[in-house]
Amino acid sequence: MASAAAKTPTRLEVLSLFRSLLRTAHEFSDYNVREYTKRRTVDGFQSNRSLSDQQSISAAYANGKEQLAIVKRQAVIYSLYAPKVKSIMELKSV
Repeated sequence: MASAAAKTPTRLEVLSLFRSLLRTAHEFSDYNVREYTKRRTVDGFQSNRSLSDQQSISAAYANGKEQLAIVKRQAVIYSLYAPKVKSIMELKSV
């Protein structure tokens, strides 16, 4: 496990993680939770954009993988107990 943490992720792996987080965010039926998850993903990646140390990049990537697992679990749980009424932001204007 120590060798996996020491390995610096490639650009492709990082972009794949970013896309996976955004795809998982779309699984939330509630507008507010979905938008919060997308915003949190984008903000997290932007704040880590300037990382240059391999160790900090690996740590940020590992944290991102943990967050992806959490978001996936929350999406499943939230789908079981999602509100039946749509948010005002999701209603189509007539």
